[in-house]
Amino acid sequence: MVKPIIIAVGAIPAILALLIAVPLITKSEIPFSAINPDDVIELEYTKHQLKKISFGVTERLVAQKSEILLVKNDGDLRYTVTEDGITKPDKLSDLDDETMKKLRALIKETGFISIPNESFPIIDDVNEYQKSSLKITLNGVVNQIHWPEQNATEKFVPPIITMVESELDRIIEQLIE
Repeated sequence: MVKPIIIAVGAIPAILALLIAVPLITKSEIPFSAINPDDVIELEYTKHQLKKISFGVTERLVAQKSEILLVKNDGDLRYTVTEDGITKPDKLSDLDDETMKKLRALIKETGFISIPNESFPIIDDVNEYQKSSLKITLNGVVNQIHWPEQNATEKFVPPIITMVESELDRIIEQLIE
């Protein structure tokens, strides 16, 4: 039979771990280490709605719609849409400080800048899909990642990529409204 002293000694590390983990998990504000005023970040987010067109023997991918969102370090936004070969006028706006801090923290704290540029092969029978790319420049370090929507590839698109994608899509939706 286990002695009560052994149970008590074994419970101490578990209790200490809980005391440390609970505040970190429940904290909703942006970590201090993610907020550095000297950081310089620029994002270029691109989405292409692609369609496979067959010419008998050969096939070609054509972009039906392309969207480009540029986010500068100071929060300046430029949104460009090209649909059916026609470029619409750019939409210019600014990001509020809180959203810009959130983007910086999301990129810095998750290690997004160090994600390797993987290849996501497209499933052969997919004829229409969205392909996205994100080019990040953080303090002079550049990383560019390309990925299709999850249902167009057999490889798993990491959740951090889809999290950043949804945050940038939300910014685009606010610009369009």
